[in-house]
Amino acid sequence: MKTDPIRSILDAQDPEGWWAKPGPGYGPKYSGTVWNLVFLAQLGADPTDKRIQRAASYVLRLCPTSAGGFGCSASGKERNPPPSATIHCLNGNILRALIDFGHLDDPAVQNAADWAARTITGEGVERWYKSGTSGPGFACAANEGQPCAWGAVKELHGLAAVPPSHRTPLIRQALEVGVEFLFSRDPSVADYPMGYGNTKASSSWFKLGFPSGYITDALEILEVLNELAVGKDERLDNALAWLLDLQDSNGRWRNRRAYNGKTTVDIEAHNQPSKWVTLRACSAIAAFA
Repeated sequence: MKTDPIRSILDAQDPEGWWAKPGPGYGPKYSGTVWNLVFLAQLGADPTDKRIQRAASYVLRLCPTSAGGFGCSASGKERNPPPSATIHCLNGNILRALIDFGHLDDPAVQNAADWAARTITGEGVERWYKSGTSGPGFACAANEGQPCAWGAVKELHGLAAVPPSHRTPLIRQALEVGVEFLFSRDPSVADYPMGYGNTKASSSWFKLGFPSGYITDALEILEVLNELAVGKDERLDNALAWLLDLQDSNGRWRNRRAYNGKTTVDIEAHNQPSKWVTLRACSAIAAFA
């Protein structure tokens, strides 16, 4: 907490709890309020620090939508975003950070987990949005209404933080649906449904990085499935072999998505050996031992 990057991120925080500008801060992308909260959680920041709790309280006040999930806008105005602003990648990232920072029992967090479960399964959803979450099973406007695997990974990562003893039957059902979806393709190929005429999996799947925004990588699939206790499935063997092939001669992995110049402070050098990506990779590999 006393060294960079956490120190400098917290030094840039407004006393009210936001970064860059007030409001449910999706923007500026990667340096707004939501992003800093998410990245601080990934960095392992201390949940008891008053600045962390100030940020969490700010997000809990301004990011819930009337639909139940967390949403954001770039307006800079202190008002809650509309239900159409809630999508799986965003909701999952915020849900994960707030649970990691000790807010599992907050009603807004409970509502966001319930929103995730309902929209994944389709149960009890009164309205879908062409500009956002457009149907069950991770359907998203950003993927031309097809299931978005990036959104699936992020949402499952959020729901995985809910302890098994706290998971409702609907959350358990949603996790089963999500796991089945991730196993529907070989993560080492990652040819999940692609909209807008794309026929080749995004290269982003194969560029390991840290911190992790809305873009994900194949390693995060391993991380999520390991956390959900299904990581030793033989269908992940190819992904594990792919991950091991990326290790350099010194046993390290490079950070190929560091977001330098975009985050509040730079966290690591781009395309250089990375302690954070190496930690991610080693943790995933250890789960297969």
